[in-house]
Order: sequence, then C-alpha cells, then structure tokens
Amino acid sequence: MRDLLGYILFCAALTAGGWVLAGHMARVYAGRRTALSRALAPLERGIYRLAGIRADNTQGWQSYALAVLGFNMLGFVLLYAVLRLQGLLPLNPEGIGGMAPDLAFNTAVSFVTNTNWQAYSGEAQLSYLAQMAGLTVQNFVSAATGMAVGVAVIRGFTGPKGLGLGNFWADMTRSVLYVLLPLSVVLALVLMAQGVPQTLLGAAHVTTLEGADQVIARGPVAAQVAIKQLGTNGGGFFGVNSAHPFENPTILSNMAQSFAILLIPVSFCFLFGRMAGDRRQGWAIYAAMGVMFIAGLAVIWNAELAGSAGFASGGNLEGKEQRFGVALSALWSMATTAASNGSVNAMHDSFMPLSGLVQMVNMQIGEVIFGGVGAGLYGMLLYVVLAVFLAGLMVGRTPEYLGRKIEAREVTLAMLAFLSMPLGILVGGAVSATLPAALASVQEPGPHGLSEILYAYSSAVGNNGSAFAGFGAGTPWQTTALGVLMILGRYAIILPMLAIAGSLSGKQQAPVTAGTFPTHGPLFVTLLILTVAVLGALTFFPVLALGPIAEETARIAGQTF
Repeated sequence: MRDLLGYILFCAALTAGGWVLAGHMARVYAGRRTALSRALAPLERGIYRLAGIRADNTQGWQSYALAVLGFNMLGFVLLYAVLRLQGLLPLNPEGIGGMAPDLAFNTAVSFVTNTNWQAYSGEAQLSYLAQMAGLTVQNFVSAATGMAVGVAVIRGFTGPKGLGLGNFWADMTRSVLYVLLPLSVVLALVLMAQGVPQTLLGAAHVTTLEGADQVIARGPVAAQVAIKQLGTNGGGFFGVNSAHPFENPTILSNMAQSFAILLIPVSFCFLFGRMAGDRRQGWAIYAAMGVMFIAGLAVIWNAELAGSAGFASGGNLEGKEQRFGVALSALWSMATTAASNGSVNAMHDSFMPLSGLVQMVNMQIGEVIFGGVGAGLYGMLLYVVLAVFLAGLMVGRTPEYLGRKIEAREVTLAMLAFLSMPLGILVGGAVSATLPAALASVQEPGPHGLSEILYAYSSAVGNNGSAFAGFGAGTPWQTTALGVLMILGRYAIILPMLAIAGSLSGKQQAPVTAGTFPTHGPLFVTLLILTVAVLGALTFFPVLALGPIAEETARIAGQTF
C-alpha cells in the first residue's frame, strides 16, 4: 500500500508540474514575456545579433530540417575532436588520454542524437573538460534540438495555413535559456544539497581502515546529472550512472531525478493542447501515454516484487541498490525506458524477464510513452496520424485531425518513420546475433543472451542509451554499428515528421461537422493506445517470443540461464 500511495503522489505531482511548465513554455515559444524575460531577454537578443539570427523569420520544413542537420553535424565534429584530443587539453587533472577513434565516434554520435549510450566509464576515460565542454554542452543542445523539433511539429499540426514551422535557431535558443538552464540550476542545487559532488579538484586519495590507499573519483557531477535527467539524455558522470552514490545518494535525490526525467515530456502534452487552442487534445494524448505508463509500471513492480524461486522474501533485489529497493527501482526503470532517458539506478540485466520485456517494448514502440523532450510528443503524433487514418477507413471518411485532412502523403511519411525502428532493431540485431565479432559482446546463453542483443539495439535505435549490464558495448563492432543506428533512429523520424508538419501547415483547416471524428474523448484515446500496442506487437512479438517471453516461460518451468 505504501508503494501504491507513493506512485499516486508521484503521478499527481508530475501532472501538476507538467501543466504549470506547459503554460510557461507556451509563452516562451510564442515569443511573449515570461517571469525570466527581464534577466534573460537581453542575453537572447545578444545571441541573435552575434549569430545573425532573425527570430521572426519563419522557416518551411526543408529549411528547418537543414538547420537541424547542419547544427547537429557541427556538434558531432566538435565533440569528436574534444574526445580525441582531451589528453592535450586542460582541465584533465588525472592525465586521461584521448579516446580511440571508434569509441569517440560512438560517444559523439550518442550525445548529439540525445542517446547517451555509454560504451565507456566516465570517471576513468573522460577529462573534466570533455565532461563539461563536450558532453554537458551536448546534453543541453541535443535536448533543445528535440524540443525545437517538437514545437515545430506542433505548429505544423495546429497553426494557421501557411504560417510555417517557426525558426529553429530561435526555438533552440529559447529552449536552452528559458527552460533547460533554469530548471537545471534548480535541480543541481537540490542534488548538491543531497551530497552530489560539484568540484574541479581531482580524485580524492584516502587511507582505508586497513591502511590501503583508495582513489575516489569525483568532479563536476551535479551539473551534468541535472541536465542529463531534465533533457532525457541519461549519460552518467560515472560508469554505473545513477546507481552510484555520488550521482544519486538519497531517496530525495532519487525522486527528484525520476521527476525530472518525465517533467518536460509530460509538459509537451499540455503544450500541444494550448497551441492547438483546445486543451482537450493535449489531455487526450496525455491520457493515452499515462494509461500505458501505469500498465507498464504495474507489470514491472509486480514482477520484481514477486521475484522467483530462490529469492528471499522482499522481491528481486539482485542488481538493485538497497536504499531504493523494488518500488523506486521499478519506477525508475519504467520512466527511463519510456522517456528516452537511459540512466539507471539499478542494473536492468538483473530484472525479471517480464520487466525486461516491458523495458524493451517501451523503446521499440518509439519511446512515445512520454518519450524524450519533444521527441516523445512528435513520436506520438506519428501514431496519431496512423490512428486517424485507421479511423477514417473504418467509417468511410477522409481522415482528419484538428481540421486538416490526413491524405496519402502524410500516411506514407508516417509509415516511413515507423519502419525505421524495426529496420534498425531487427536487421541490426539479426546481424549482431550471427557475426562472431558481435557475439563476443553477449554474456549469457539462451534467450537471455538474445534479450541482451535485442535490448542493446532497441536502446540504440530508440535513442535511449540504457543497456543490460552484461552486454559488452565497447568492442569496435558494437561501437561502430550502434553509432550508425543511433543516427538512423534519430533522423529517420525527425525528417518525416517535419515533412508531415510542413504538409499539414499548407492545408486549410476545415470546420468541425457532425461527421467529424472527435479526437479528444475516451474513444480516440482507446484507439490511439490500440494503434501503438497492435503495431508494436505485430512488429516485434516474434523476436520477443524468442527472448524475454521464452525466458519467462522457462523460468516458470524451473529452468534458469
């Protein structure tokens, strides 16, 4: 009962926080004054002047997409250079050398695409400069890229005909200045108060009770942890991420980070309703996401609480921090895989098979159960297009959404975006399951070994970043292949969704009639959930049956791997 009450309070606080933040974001992206304008508006205008940006110069979808791609490509080049040359750069008290080429490629792609897949251990392989000027900067701007694209897609779906999608440079700048930066400062201060380090001093050398010398890594941790959670990035300062007591020392720090992971994705649902001029539309999308989130959390919590034969009473605590236990580990694992975050406070490789199944499905459906900042909303709008199309087929009418007709072009683009997920996961995973160089990364035999591969490729293509802990991610094959698939997973959805938004923005909104299918009530919410579930089940069920489902069946029969 205590766990359930905690979950209810968490969801209530998250809903309220998302609702309030959405109001602030609506003013920010409309260019209106906010409570932060007096302090930040001069800085915003200075950035525009320095970069030669006209914030009121709206862009079509092609121009917006080129700006996204160009900015992200430049970010990749700069981050790759920092990682390769960190041994020659300052703020490196431990004298850490440059990354290998394949690992630097993987890491740079990972942070630019908001994946934050870690085939390295941060405290051992990255200098403070690489952590701050490299990874933390990308945590801000890759998150801001997703938020900007999310707002642009909303404008295309909801704005007046011919308005365009806005200005990428202005949207990204405002995302950083007015949303990510202030929230990160607040969260970093909370984490520092809970004991998370924030220092430029090198590692601490202490003498243990036995007289041995112990090296304790530390650094500018709190600042990176704050933005990694708020931006749904997930990359940890330390190799074990938020299971490390320096990243996540207390129950309060754990709850603050869990809240931060979902706050901006939740607010995007309500932002959509505000920008559409019909807040019921935002509530409908939030309801669909919320129902799926609660269902997944219930499965994970029950599976971990029940444990298995051989576990002591109290559930499956293998791979979990005692200070968090089953309930908070289950909540975090659901939040992080649903929200494209990738941070962990427990080792997912040690979760029960049904829990691993839910975690993988969260990623395989495109992480649209709240999802990444901005990315979850435009990913869910992909399913909205397909759901409305299916509804139109059933009633024999041309499908419409928010007064705009959904025609062959939009459906084709939506299917292209949708198919990028199974293409990357199933084809990439199949290759990795057959090549000896790739199989060397698999730790366990049988269906759990297949689950390790499936989870890794779902995480990379879904831009999540978490992994089953036993999977060897640092081999040249995996760093290269997963890096390429992160690019596919990010931009093969961004580009079609911007194209759909651009197409819809050029259409006149039709008035609502008696024959218009309502997209704000329980019927549409149910249809949207079924669209997500059926498409995901039909696409991935066969391979899931060979992995976590087979493992669960074998577990019930008394066989372990």
